[in-house]
Amino acid sequence: MKRQALLCTALLLALALGPLTACAPRTKTPLKVQYAGSLIIPFDTLEKAYEAKMPGVDVQAEGHGSIQVIRHVTEIHQEIDVAITADHALIPMLMYPSTVPETGEPYADWYCKFATNELVLAYRPESQYAGEITAENWPDILLRPGVRLGLPDPRFDAAGYRTLMLLHMAQEEFNRPALFGQLMTNSFTYAIRARAEDGTTVIRVPEIVETKKDSPILVRAYSIQIIALLQSGEVDYTFAYDSVARQHGLKIIWLPDNLNLGSEALNEEYARVQVRLDFQRFASVTPVFNGEAIAYGLTIPSNAPHRAEAEAFSAWLLGPEGRKILEDNYNPVINPPQSDNMDALPARLKPLCVPIP
Repeated sequence: MKRQALLCTALLLALALGPLTACAPRTKTPLKVQYAGSLIIPFDTLEKAYEAKMPGVDVQAEGHGSIQVIRHVTEIHQEIDVAITADHALIPMLMYPSTVPETGEPYADWYCKFATNELVLAYRPESQYAGEITAENWPDILLRPGVRLGLPDPRFDAAGYRTLMLLHMAQEEFNRPALFGQLMTNSFTYAIRARAEDGTTVIRVPEIVETKKDSPILVRAYSIQIIALLQSGEVDYTFAYDSVARQHGLKIIWLPDNLNLGSEALNEEYARVQVRLDFQRFASVTPVFNGEAIAYGLTIPSNAPHRAEAEAFSAWLLGPEGRKILEDNYNPVINPPQSDNMDALPARLKPLCVPIP
């Protein structure tokens, strides 16, 4: 009985002290960030560093293919705070024309270019013909029987449609007119075709991307999944971002600037190739991807649930601390970052950015 009385007294005391919660842990503000999967390794460090600096914020970061990042906002209608893509052009193309159902506002009307990259051919020491491949003969190696090439799905991932551009441009560079056709057109049940249209080579991606039986191409939704296939030996080679290949300790074949999509000075040359998705994946926009130098883009959707925290995180990422973490992980940065609409840029970001030339 005494024990029961003591328990009742303790319970009553706890109830009486219930409102005095000064020692209870404070709820952290969730900051939802969706970013291009090629940033997965630097984002592990970015997330930890920012949470250490801002203990009241819980950074909830997810990596996806760049197109999928945008779809989560405009098509699936997830409320996220910061959107980051590996292709800056996706933001104005897919977010500006799309509106938030509740407000009628565009999902975005500004973005910042903040980092660059280039494509390389990545492989392992155990990949087939790894001892023979060079910067001069890689097209011939990729065409050899039994060699397997990993391809991120161009419907979801910027590295995928950029790979298509690179392979077509390489036909002329290496005088291999059948390169694209043998690797891409002939490998799929529904062909990925390229044809000249008004002075531009247009590569059309069908609604269904399905490889034929015994195809030398293995497709996965995102580039980071292809890296896993390469590491496990299921594919021999893949075109990857330089930063990702180095982060994973892969062997690299460096590509000339007129193929690697890494030189802004060659944008006119890259623009000769274009990728179009021949289906309506987005409700109101048909994506058209123009060849240009790789540049990452960042924006805060207009319906971001935690706008102040999103602006603070974005300012930190675009500032010295964020840039250093990116550079430490082999991601070249644009310094200072560039914005397409300085008037709409949040006040906290304006001192960090300059207009896109």
